[in-house]
Amino acid sequence: MDASVLFSGQDKNNTLLQSKLLHQLEPLKDARWDDFLKRHARSSVFHTVEWLEALRRTYGYEPIAITTCLPGADLQNAALFCRVESWMTGRRLVSVPFSDHCDLLVDAPADLAAIVRALEPRQQTVRYVEIRPRHSLEGASVGSHSTFSYCLHQLDLRPDLDTLFNDCHKDSTQRKIRRAAREGLICEEGRSESLLDSFYGLMLLTRRRHRIPPQPRRWFQNLIDCFGEALKIRVAVKDKMPIAGMLTLRYKDTLVYKYGCSDATFHHLGGTHFLFWRSIQEAKQDRLCTFDLGRSDWDDEGLITFKDRWGAQRSTLTYMRFSSSLSKRGRMSPGTDWKARAARTVLGHMPDRILRSAGELIYKHIG
Repeated sequence: MDASVLFSGQDKNNTLLQSKLLHQLEPLKDARWDDFLKRHARSSVFHTVEWLEALRRTYGYEPIAITTCLPGADLQNAALFCRVESWMTGRRLVSVPFSDHCDLLVDAPADLAAIVRALEPRQQTVRYVEIRPRHSLEGASVGSHSTFSYCLHQLDLRPDLDTLFNDCHKDSTQRKIRRAAREGLICEEGRSESLLDSFYGLMLLTRRRHRIPPQPRRWFQNLIDCFGEALKIRVAVKDKMPIAGMLTLRYKDTLVYKYGCSDATFHHLGGTHFLFWRSIQEAKQDRLCTFDLGRSDWDDEGLITFKDRWGAQRSTLTYMRFSSSLSKRGRMSPGTDWKARAARTVLGHMPDRILRSAGELIYKHIG
């Protein structure tokens, strides 16, 4: 396939990727993709066929990748994207939607430079190209772009359980774990329909509290269908009442915390702490090495403090956006104008049915 299609849709005459060194592949169809991910040290759950297929089923995003490797040859490098087509927010390429991070899996400096040069806007018909690398692109001669940063927390699981527990904040995390034990909280876990119902009910409560709509229920169902046993829903229950929930994904030697939710009425019982500690215990049993706690907005001090208190290490995620509009270059803004604030106020008072419908409508356009 002509690599220019990556940037120009079906118009092969509008060519950005002029170099014959660059080629395009389709991860969901290319038999080389899974083996390549297994071999590459920086591959993550967000590069996998399972994540990409769930995106395709839910939102219609088509994954594509650029590589310097010839079609049919062993795959040695790739930069993964999804093409987002939206009448509301425009056409763009994102690496990849709803991921916390998605490295460019390119090791050779010359190959990385060639691919990054292809991301710089010239004649493509997309509004922008966004990448979410976990590691720096230092040495790739990155041209003009906008940036936005997040805080990433990861917990090293190699110490023994006693050490991991002692590294937790004594007056907050340890105390909440012990409180949950005294309260007799039960952890129900798996991928059943009833567990998804409990989890999604808590997700509605949480998103309403944060004044943002929930992702569609079918997104979570598609994640379950695509990941199978690599996905687990955990729900903390008190007297048959679901009080907290979390969804984790397992990939290689890493457990990824992707979604969490709770009923604020029961926060004092330590349900969320109970689920995190249960996840750590199971990860240790499975001999995993890392618990990826995901990204946080830098202005969300409460969430960052919560993750700090597990002994997790901070790092900075810097997203990069290549735009054809000179006026949009610089630092990306999280969007705090009066219209956004007003929308959040309205969302906080919507009935569940309308809140769910809002999520069904907008998430396809914001990936």
